[in-house]
Amino acid sequence: MAKKVCIVIVSYNVCQLLDECLQSVRKALDGLDAEVYVVDNSSSDGTVETLRPRYPEVCFIANKDNVGFARANNQAIRQSEADYVLLLNPDTVVYEPTIRETLAFLDAHPKAGGAGVRMLTREGTPAPESRRSIPTPWVAMLKMLGFTRRYYMSYLPWDQPGQIEVISGAYCMLRRKALDEVGLLDEDFFMYGEDIDLSYRLLKGGWQNWYLPLDIIHYKGESTQKSSFRYVHTFYQAMLIFFRKHYSHLSFFFSIPIKTAIYFRATMALIQMLGERFRHFIDPRKNSL
Repeated sequence: MAKKVCIVIVSYNVCQLLDECLQSVRKALDGLDAEVYVVDNSSSDGTVETLRPRYPEVCFIANKDNVGFARANNQAIRQSEADYVLLLNPDTVVYEPTIRETLAFLDAHPKAGGAGVRMLTREGTPAPESRRSIPTPWVAMLKMLGFTRRYYMSYLPWDQPGQIEVISGAYCMLRRKALDEVGLLDEDFFMYGEDIDLSYRLLKGGWQNWYLPLDIIHYKGESTQKSSFRYVHTFYQAMLIFFRKHYSHLSFFFSIPIKTAIYFRATMALIQMLGERFRHFIDPRKNSL
């Protein structure tokens, strides 16, 4: 018999963070008919060997290579027949009522294809990434120019449920029926952008995406080396994949400025990263501050 919910966590060299995440998930799932998958993308920090004995209820899938976020999630989703799937980042801590109340909301709203929650920073403030718009060319252009109100849907209240466009992949509860209709995560996205793409396909398929005022802590960025060239390249490459996939029909004169802006931001991010490394090199004391 199918479980009520399947939690899928993809990990890569975040053993300590994942341990804290799994502790919170264990408490949050008390009394629920659930299953948990951890798909480890060839970590070198002993994640599977360390945590498998501590969490015998969790199914660990140990990949020999880093296959990326989308493909790793799909591995677990395909093995489950649960009514709902929760994609969860390893650098999160789930409050005890959050999963149960998310399920209750989705049960009561059959048009909801998925739901996200209020992600809190380490300091306890709501992260703007909890609610986002689809980065249409116009919205993306505004964001790149520093006008983020539309992109982050800042006009929505934090303490009320509301329909949104993009559900963050850090906590993304999905209805199985909706996934069956629109498809799983697009594996062309190695990391970043797959949540935007899936959210967009849910909306195009006639489903609703919701924000719920339920809490998790998201140690954003602590499971990724955002100062690395790999991060800069992967993030902006994901933006280009999404744009080519969904907006390739736009005229040449409109698409070229967007692509130019994406490359410009990627280049500026790389220059900033190299500048910080150079400053640390000439003044090693900064590393200890």
